[in-house]
Amino acid sequence: MIPQDTNDEDVSLFDAEEDAGKRSKKNIKHPVASFFHLFFRVSATLVYLFCELVSGSFIASMVTIILLLSCDFWTVKNITGRLMVGLRWWNQVDDDGQSRWVFESRKGAGKQQTSDSESRIFWLGLIVCPVIWGIFAFSTLFSFKIKWMPVVIMGLVLQGANLYGYVRCKVGAKTSLKNMATNYFGRQFLKQTLSKEEES
Repeated sequence: MIPQDTNDEDVSLFDAEEDAGKRSKKNIKHPVASFFHLFFRVSATLVYLFCELVSGSFIASMVTIILLLSCDFWTVKNITGRLMVGLRWWNQVDDDGQSRWVFESRKGAGKQQTSDSESRIFWLGLIVCPVIWGIFAFSTLFSFKIKWMPVVIMGLVLQGANLYGYVRCKVGAKTSLKNMATNYFGRQFLKQTLSKEEES
């Protein structure tokens, strides 16, 4: 038997290839959560793409897409983020009426390790879908299908809100996203420069 490591480690966002050697779990620990993490968002995208072929009713298609997007938002925010990568975020209203955003990541001695597979599924689904809805927004605008614009904006806002919330959880609520991106690209540039020097 291989002893399990109980080290405290953050989940992977940009440095998945660096963290791959640290983790021993490669299997999917939460298959139902992983399935529903992708099911609602892929279903909403497919309904948007093929709704005119299947149904002639704009209202039925719009309601179906918005329901799927809402189910996806709720599922990702409340269930799959917590189970698959150990992150969660929410808005809390204090007693004096002030709105405050809370971003948390699972840490401590009792933290369960997240698997690489689940982490990749989570972040891939979370990043790719807002990009797809952004493409839909431009195509809707340039093809003059203005009646679809509210649906596309709803998809972009819901998917983008989850992406923003989880990136803030990952990098910390106090950390600037601009500083994080600058540090990441600086590290990548340094790695490429050093590897070119070693080859010479």
